[in-house]
Amino acid sequence: MKQENKTSKINRFNIRYANWVVKRKWLVLVLSIVTMVLCGYGFSTLGFNADSKVFFSKENPQLQAFEALENVYSKDDNILIAIEAKDGNIFTKENLTALKTLVDSAWQTPYSFRVDAITNYQYTRADGDDLYVSDLVGDINDLSPANIANIKKVALAEPLLYNRLINEKANITGINISTKLPSDPAALSEAVTYIRGVVNDWSKVHPNLQTYMSGNMMLSNAFSESAQSDGQTLIPLVFLIFLIMMYVTTRSVSGTISAILVVFFSISCALGMAGILGIDLTSVSANTPIVISTLAIADCIHILITVIQQMRKGQTKKEAIVESLRLNTVPVFITSVTTIIGFLSLNTGDVPPFADFGNISAMGMFFALVFALTMLPALLAIFPMKVKAVSETDLKTSSFYTKFGDFVVAQRKPILIGSIILIAVGSVFMMKNELNDEYLEYFDESISFRTDSEFINNNLTGIYSLEFSIGAGEAEKINDPVYLQKLEDFAAFAKAQPEVIHVSSFSEVSKKINKAMHGDDASFYGIPKSQQEAAQYLLLYELSLPYGLDLNNQVNVDKSETRFTLTLKDLSSSEMIGFTKKMENWLKDNTPEYMHATGTSQPLIFAYLSERQLKSLVSGSLISALLITLILILSFRSLKYGLVSMIPNMAPAIIGFGIWYFYLGYVNLGMTAVFGMTLGIIVDDTVHFISKYLRAKREMGLDTRGAIEYSFSTVGKAIVSTTLILCVGFVVLAQSSFLLNAALASITTIVILAALLVVLVTLPAVLLLKRKKNVTYNILTSKTA
Repeated sequence: MKQENKTSKINRFNIRYANWVVKRKWLVLVLSIVTMVLCGYGFSTLGFNADSKVFFSKENPQLQAFEALENVYSKDDNILIAIEAKDGNIFTKENLTALKTLVDSAWQTPYSFRVDAITNYQYTRADGDDLYVSDLVGDINDLSPANIANIKKVALAEPLLYNRLINEKANITGINISTKLPSDPAALSEAVTYIRGVVNDWSKVHPNLQTYMSGNMMLSNAFSESAQSDGQTLIPLVFLIFLIMMYVTTRSVSGTISAILVVFFSISCALGMAGILGIDLTSVSANTPIVISTLAIADCIHILITVIQQMRKGQTKKEAIVESLRLNTVPVFITSVTTIIGFLSLNTGDVPPFADFGNISAMGMFFALVFALTMLPALLAIFPMKVKAVSETDLKTSSFYTKFGDFVVAQRKPILIGSIILIAVGSVFMMKNELNDEYLEYFDESISFRTDSEFINNNLTGIYSLEFSIGAGEAEKINDPVYLQKLEDFAAFAKAQPEVIHVSSFSEVSKKINKAMHGDDASFYGIPKSQQEAAQYLLLYELSLPYGLDLNNQVNVDKSETRFTLTLKDLSSSEMIGFTKKMENWLKDNTPEYMHATGTSQPLIFAYLSERQLKSLVSGSLISALLITLILILSFRSLKYGLVSMIPNMAPAIIGFGIWYFYLGYVNLGMTAVFGMTLGIIVDDTVHFISKYLRAKREMGLDTRGAIEYSFSTVGKAIVSTTLILCVGFVVLAQSSFLLNAALASITTIVILAALLVVLVTLPAVLLLKRKKNVTYNILTSKTA
């Protein structure tokens, strides 16, 4: 009796509210426009952050270690240009001339402070007590075939160049540009635009030389390029598809226009608020318009379909709008709140762009809720809207969902058994998915950074690295022969590892200088015998180096630490972490304590990122699951149905990730956000189905079977339609050139489809576990017998 009274109060409130909206439709529309204009002010301050470091929180220990290394040595913002000689030989007078020209232009790159290439490699040699250091390739006019042959011999024999700036076949070389970018976001674009222009112009003059570009700066720029590409293609595409789908689903021009306006207003307000709150867009959050439009359309569908259904039964447009809001206000409100909670749970993660993605999407869902319950009915009341009487096609459609409901009722036992098996199997294979993040695979092949980097990785040098800052115990001790020998032993151990392509160690510099100071006698290519001798040689060498090519990128200021860099082959996240631990353990087992060091690099912090994100999101997902369940218990006014709702809310993610194991077998950074996000989305189906089920039982007095049939007949089409729309939206997002977004959308699509299966098959079977004596229900006459 109490439940009936509460239901009546809610219904009376909804009816009064609906009548107010219809009566004050122009006021509602004006207020909606004013809201959008005020929020839209934030567009002027909305920016885009392309820095790859935006993926890491300030508390990230791997990022802190990486920045600590950058603070000791030069910051490693670089552009690597690979040049391939189509004639198969870089070492010709023509090609070396062209290479020197490009190196000279590279020095003009904005914010650059160093350019390394084979042409300006500091070739060291001695004449008596004098040490001479000069560019490997000097005056081009003086180059004879013999000189060029000697240059090639030196370059291929030099450990600091081989497999780093020159490959074994000598047909590909590299130019590495090091920069110090200011905090201004425009600086990255300025530098990349300049060097791309230089390379394009240079390539036209030298068509026999093919260029490829990679490096940290090109990685950051790729984030911007992928977002721009998606914004120009995917967002307009999803709007066009939804426009068509809305019309096909509703057969109403005014209804379609009204829904699209709700979507447009919701996106505008969300992005405007992001600008006001100082949230920058990233390659992750740039696609929130697709997510917001997908979910906003789903809200509109339920309201629109009910309006059309009521008008087909003979109600006037006003009566149909009022009835639709009476039936859908609470379900739409609940589903929007639970979706918002799901998105907000991403704030517990360790990756700021996904928190921003969740916050912008949550704001979008809030505005979608507001506009769906205000502007949408107001527009429907303003626009002319004609709906034909119920046709045979509509009767067959209703009959289909009723018959499907009957099938589920009849086969409830096999369905329950099959569902339990499916969920159990899904949970087993879900746990078999591995975590893997290789930032090169964040982009598809439409982004030049991906294809160029793969070429460089396969033909010149690796793009993955691992670095150590190895201490010598005290200032000026890097010249200690004991320290240098330990560095050399570590380098030898590293070179023996199958994962390693190139090793850069200060011990190599010391050996090179020692050899040069002894008349280039190969027998002196080793560690100097005394610290004093090594220090004198190093000082003489440093005084001979030109500006911009000093050792500041390899030796710290007081000469108490040196930089040890490994260039690696492609490694998965787990392989990268395992290899790092192996190298760290070697230092612990074979060197004094002051030489113990922690490995770091940009690829390494990306390797750890998924693991950190997943662990940090667990608490947020659990909290959001509990909150959503509590909300459903309160909204259903039933502990039983609130707990029952956990089955269709939790099972789809388990099934989805179980299927994903057979599709790909690993989970990347983007997919770690799926559980919290989809939990809020798939609750919609559960809420609408159980809401109609409880209405049938409480208001109409139907038994379990009759209530299930009523749910299928009234909301079955809407659930299928919204699922189809959600899937289409996320399938479009799955075409993103940024593969984190694509993977997120792909697994979300699978989870949403699994949710449809669970809600329309498993949930009714669960509700039928305990049912009273049947009260038959005639769908077409809406009467009980």
